[in-house]
Amino acid sequence: MTSPSPSQQDPSSTKEPPAVAKKGRVLIVDNDPDITKSFGLALEDSGLFEKVELCNDPMLALSNFRSDMYDIVLLGVKMPDSKRLELYNKIKKVDNKVRVCYITPQDLDHSALKEGFPLSEIECLISKTVAVSDLIKRLETELLR
Repeated sequence: MTSPSPSQQDPSSTKEPPAVAKKGRVLIVDNDPDITKSFGLALEDSGLFEKVELCNDPMLALSNFRSDMYDIVLLGVKMPDSKRLELYNKIKKVDNKVRVCYITPQDLDHSALKEGFPLSEIECLISKTVAVSDLIKRLETELLR
């Protein structure tokens, strides 16, 4: 028995899952190398991002940041010396279109975060314990905004 030619195959069997029209570019900044590495691997494997960069030093991330370089920045909230707030404000000054998602500890509540970031908008919160599938879905949603 011969297999059907490509034109005879059921079109639904060859469809790829729906995807974001444009692949995204993401920067992950957290002082915990395990978090940046695990999130980075998950995002690279997802195929959703064409560029995934990791940084464990907020000032290095800032010195390398340029307008239109990233679509999303994942920013750890537990970085020392209040560097995260300075980083957020300067990133938004360089590129006000970039989406910023905060990487939070599981037990951090929204009101506590708002107190720590009085000058910044909280666009998106992602727990360090997020399931990979939920991380991908959330960032795909952020790319579409």
